[in-house]
Amino acid sequence: MPFILKFLKFCTVGLSGMIIDFGTTWLLKEKLNVNKYIANSCGFILAASSNYMLNRIWTFGSHSQRIASEYFSFVGIAVIGLALNNLIVFLLSDRLKLNFYLSKIVAVGVITIWNFGMNFLFTFKEL
Repeated sequence: MPFILKFLKFCTVGLSGMIIDFGTTWLLKEKLNVNKYIANSCGFILAASSNYMLNRIWTFGSHSQRIASEYFSFVGIAVIGLALNNLIVFLLSDRLKLNFYLSKIVAVGVITIWNFGMNFLFTFKEL
């Protein structure tokens, strides 16, 4: 499958993840008064798990029997992405005083490129 098509599928899956991420973050932060970084992390982790399943099946069509290894690679990349995500949100929201959700949108854009590149090269590498 062409690289661009995989990226477009990855972005489509990412959109569903973004809905999970933002919905979870909003619910925890705004309705349950959870710390914004904990809420952000919970949303990101739930989205990453959903994204793994959808990307494994639809985007990359993985048939690997090493599901645990593949999942932990995906999650490891997502955890690094989470750290970058929180750093970007911190810098834009707390330091530059941009709107929290605008900061999250910027972070999602950066992390999408990071996650796709690393998962394309490592997690779902075609052998």
